[in-house]
Amino acid sequence: MIESLPRREREVFEALCSLGEGTAIAVRGALTDPPSDSAVRTLLGRLEAKGLIGHSTRNQAYVYRPVEQADSVAETALQRLVHTFFQGSAARAATALLGMEKALTRAEVDELQRAIDEARGEAK
Repeated sequence: MIESLPRREREVFEALCSLGEGTAIAVRGALTDPPSDSAVRTLLGRLEAKGLIGHSTRNQAYVYRPVEQADSVAETALQRLVHTFFQGSAARAATALLGMEKALTRAEVDELQRAIDEARGEAK
């Protein structure tokens, strides 16, 4: 469903996912070239009407949060990225991501090795 959102709604949704939760002001601050405060509130209302986000009231302010599981949203976004920029190759995307990182922690290297071992059918 995320792919079918209009551009601005998707931007607002992705900003909120990145924040984890936030007020309309926080979401607006996370956007590049943000629309007006009232436009952000309208977009958040549309996303809530579509069931993608919810809100609670904290200190008389609406605090929005994604309803969909973050892993599901991240996987969909990553699939779109891999398809668009890496000809559908997860290996090419992973190589590009690793090239962006100057140094990996030992835990990150171990996690990557486990994923490689699983892909080879060598899970331990």
